[in-house]
Amino acid sequence: MADLHPSIVALVALSANIAANHPNQGLCQIDKLKGYGVSKEQIDSVIEIARHLRDEAAQKLDARFDEAYEAAWQPAKPKLKPDPFANIAVVESGGACCTPTPSGKSCC
Repeated sequence: MADLHPSIVALVALSANIAANHPNQGLCQIDKLKGYGVSKEQIDSVIEIARHLRDEAAQKLDARFDEAYEAAWQPAKPKLKPDPFANIAVVESGGACCTPTPSGKSCC
């Protein structure tokens, strides 16, 4: 297995800390990245993508929670006889795995 360059490891650590809402926010990686010659613009891109992923995950979790919360207040549905066609999978089309960041950077 090939070792990753330390600058790549530091960028991954920075983005993971930001996306995970780690209390240290990956700030300890900044001096390392500067020492490796990584530009501020490159670091800014990583920060933007990490924040976008973090915020998108939070929005999706909140939406699922809201749906489940609202469903808890709905009256119970009557039980119906099993339908043999009810378990046929339906494939949705379209939709990206993620949305671009505000500046248009892809996070996929």
